[in-house]
Amino acid sequence: MKLAIAQINCTVGDLGGNARKILDYANRAKQSGAKLVITPELALSGYPPEDLLLREGFREACGKAMANLAARINGVALLIGHPHLADNKLHNAASLIRDGKIIATYFKNELPNDFVFDERRYFAPGAHPCVFDLEGIKFSINICADIWQKRTAACAKEAGADIILVLNASPYHMRKQALRYEVIRERINETGLSFVYANMTGAQDELVFDGASFAMNHKGELTHQFDEFKETLGLIELQNGIPIRGKMPTSRPLEASIYSALCLGVKDYVGKNGIPGVLLGLSGGVDSALTLAIAVDALGADKVRAVMMPSRFTADISLSDARAMARAMGVHYCEIPIDTVFEEYRQTLAHELLALPQHGRADVTEENLQARIRGNLLMALSNRYGSIVLTTGNKSEMAVGYCTLYGDMAGGFAVLKDIKKTMVYQLCHHRNTLGSIIPERVINRAPSAELRPDQTDQDSLPPYEVLDSIIEAYMEHDLSLSEILSMDYAEADVRRVVHLVRLSEHKRRQSPIGPRITQRGFGKDWRYPITARYLDEF
Repeated sequence: MKLAIAQINCTVGDLGGNARKILDYANRAKQSGAKLVITPELALSGYPPEDLLLREGFREACGKAMANLAARINGVALLIGHPHLADNKLHNAASLIRDGKIIATYFKNELPNDFVFDERRYFAPGAHPCVFDLEGIKFSINICADIWQKRTAACAKEAGADIILVLNASPYHMRKQALRYEVIRERINETGLSFVYANMTGAQDELVFDGASFAMNHKGELTHQFDEFKETLGLIELQNGIPIRGKMPTSRPLEASIYSALCLGVKDYVGKNGIPGVLLGLSGGVDSALTLAIAVDALGADKVRAVMMPSRFTADISLSDARAMARAMGVHYCEIPIDTVFEEYRQTLAHELLALPQHGRADVTEENLQARIRGNLLMALSNRYGSIVLTTGNKSEMAVGYCTLYGDMAGGFAVLKDIKKTMVYQLCHHRNTLGSIIPERVINRAPSAELRPDQTDQDSLPPYEVLDSIIEAYMEHDLSLSEILSMDYAEADVRRVVHLVRLSEHKRRQSPIGPRITQRGFGKDWRYPITARYLDEF
């Protein structure tokens, strides 16, 4: 028997569009000889629908879309993920459709309520397995987090299953696929059953779904591995309920997967929201260079505008490198000097800026004025062209507040929000292996905001290798200060970084969203209070 995985990119709330895509994949699977097609979790509604699920009209529309789709399915069985209302309870469900009828429905048992997930806010859990027979094979249904618990797979085996089908909307983070393999192998060791893992691809706000659907046999051997970050119809041949070895993975470096995730995040945020294009401030530095490359690779050069806004502190090489990169990428490029506007601001504020004796010299106030002038200019161009501003700050800067509210933080989508500075450099090197577009001296120069003479980032921050490691330990892994100190970091660096992370929460709350790439980003899965007096102690 042959089954198919519809690894598709669904759009939240586009019930008609999602249904048409599912029907198209079902018909293509039928033409390929498949008897069963599996969609991702909540494929009909898109994932995650969030508070749309609280609206009665949306729930009713999902029910109507499901009924309409079911009536059009024939000649192939379809296992589809969808929201389902039963006995006044809403469930994260998967239903089997055959010959125009819904013949079985399974309710997700394990509802995650951690990291980026909020499913207990919307859904009631199921409690029973669901096994159906097709072509003499007994299939059981699991949905995503179900496989993280022994109970659901064990119940499926007790109910007579030969193979478990898992519908997923599993968002990407670095090295996530290895974790999925590990969990599935644990369930295989416990049950002796084969598994088919069908995952969504595409991006929804800050979440990116990598697809990478796969199958494993009852020995825990990988038999099929489908592409990352692409829609695909994955065909799997079964023999006695066991997948027969077929398409296998092509190994890719970590940087390649991250870069693809960022491109998909930008492409879907812009495309699914109907935004005509993007623009960004191109400074001649490494962050804006990488952001420009991602934008062009995601959208095409014709939808990208780059704006260089030099000041008296802008180095000549920054200007020449920005020009060179804009030419290499083929984007619309312009230069808008800010010195005249900056002087006007300073004159307008002169009385107040000099009001206190200690404020008789330039400080961070003047630095932030420059950043805010640039942000203001970009937003004016955004209004004029209808393009969204891509901010260029990275996770290291966002963590410690090395960014300006209403300045370089002004924009609609933060491409590098979950990318630490050390990874920025790795991604630049990776992109240049695909075609050299980021000048080497942009990568090799000491990073600088260029807001005062001879400024470098390391004037204010520890070396990025140290900063990023402390951020990862404290923010991504929740280690205590004493645990971080045991990793041989200088106490002064640890105290300073943790203090800055706490101090900058109010800034991050006002920052635009961006693609989540690590296991914990500054978004859905970081919910720290702004007003709080608790301090970690050594």
